[in-house]
Amino acid sequence: MHLRWAVVIGAGLFIPLNLAAPATSLTTVEIAQYKPATSSLQQFRVNRKLWREKNIKNYRYTLTRSCFCVPTAREPVVITVRDGITTSIKSVATGKEVSNPEYFERYKTIPKLFNVISDAIARKADSIDVQYNNKLGYPTQINIDYSRQIADEELYLTIENFKVLY
Repeated sequence: MHLRWAVVIGAGLFIPLNLAAPATSLTTVEIAQYKPATSSLQQFRVNRKLWREKNIKNYRYTLTRSCFCVPTAREPVVITVRDGITTSIKSVATGKEVSNPEYFERYKTIPKLFNVISDAIARKADSIDVQYNNKLGYPTQINIDYSRQIADEELYLTIENFKVLY
C-alpha cells in the first residue's frame, strides 16, 4: 500500500515539472530577432544582382572575422582583388602578407562572401543577419548562427573600408 502512494506522489511531482517546460527552445528575444529565410533570400538576391550590375573587378576591403577559431584567423586583414582575383591578404597590424591565407579562402572576394550567405540560406541556418551597402550591394556585416542548439559554430564577418581600385 505504501509503495503505491509513493508512485502516485512521485508521478504527481513530475507532472508540474513537465507542464512548466517551455514549448519552444527559443527565448522571446530570439523569436523577435528571427528573420525568415525568405526575407534573407530576397535581400540576398537584390544585393547580389546590384553587385553584379556594378561589375567591379578591382577593389580592396578590410575583413574582420569573429569566430571560435585560432587567433590568426580572427585578425583584421586587408584583401586586395584585381580582375576578380585576390592578389594579396595583408594583416592590418603588420601590413605584411598573412602566413595562413587559407584561413581567409572563403572570404577573399565579394562573390565568395555572397557564397557564404547563399550556403547559409541553403543550409537553413537558424539565424542569418546580413547588412549590405545600399549603393554597391556588397555585404558589410554577415552574422550567421547555423544552429541555436550548438555552441561556437557561429560566424561573424565585418567588411569595412571598401574601395574601388582603378
